[in-house]
Amino acid sequence: MKTIELRNALPLSIFSHEMLYSLLEKSVSNVNDKISNLVKSGELVRLKKGFYTFSKAYLTRPIDLISVANTLYTPSYVSFDYALSYYGMIPERVSEITSATSKNEKLFETSIGRFSYKKIPLKAYPLGVDWIYDIVEGGRFIATPEKALCDKIRYDRGIGTLTQTAMLEYLKYDLRLDITKPLDSHLIKEIATAYRSKNLKTLAQLVEKGKL
Repeated sequence: MKTIELRNALPLSIFSHEMLYSLLEKSVSNVNDKISNLVKSGELVRLKKGFYTFSKAYLTRPIDLISVANTLYTPSYVSFDYALSYYGMIPERVSEITSATSKNEKLFETSIGRFSYKKIPLKAYPLGVDWIYDIVEGGRFIATPEKALCDKIRYDRGIGTLTQTAMLEYLKYDLRLDITKPLDSHLIKEIATAYRSKNLKTLAQLVEKGKL
C-alpha cells in the first residue's frame, strides 16, 4: 500500500499503531518494519509511542490539535489559554496546546507542537466540558468559555485573592479578556464550589451583576 493510499484510508489527525497495522497487514509481510521505515523516511511522524500523524506533504487539511491533545493523554480536555484563544477571548495566538486532566501533569514536546496537561480536582473535572464533533475527526473535548476562564484564573498562582475591582482589572489588563458571548454565572458558581475558589466566586458575582 502506497503512503498516499494509507493517508486516504486514515484521514484522522492522529492515529494508532493498531489502525496502521490493520490497514497494512493485508499487503505487507512485516508491518512493524514498514511502519519504522515510514517514520525514518519522514512520511509518518511519531507523536508518542504507538501514535502517529502524516508529514505535511500528505496532509489535505490542517492537523486538528484538539483531537491530538485529547488522544495523547486521556482523560483530558483542552482548556486554559488555548481554549480562550480558540474562542477569541484573548488576543494572543497561543502556540502551546493546554489541557486539563484528572491524572498527573504531563508534557509532550512534538514536531507539531507542545502539549501540556495540568491536573485539576476530580470534582471540578467534568463541569463545563463541551463535546464537539465532525465527520472526519469524530468527537473531541474542550472546555466551555466559562470553564476555560475558570481554569485559567484558578491556576494563575501569582494573583492571590482578588476583590471585585481587582478581578476586573486582572481580566481587562492582564488577560485582555474579550467576552464574545454572555457567560453563565450558574455554571461558574458550580465550578467555583468544586474548586473551592474565592476568586471564581468573585467572578460569578461580577457576571451576575452584568459587569462582564
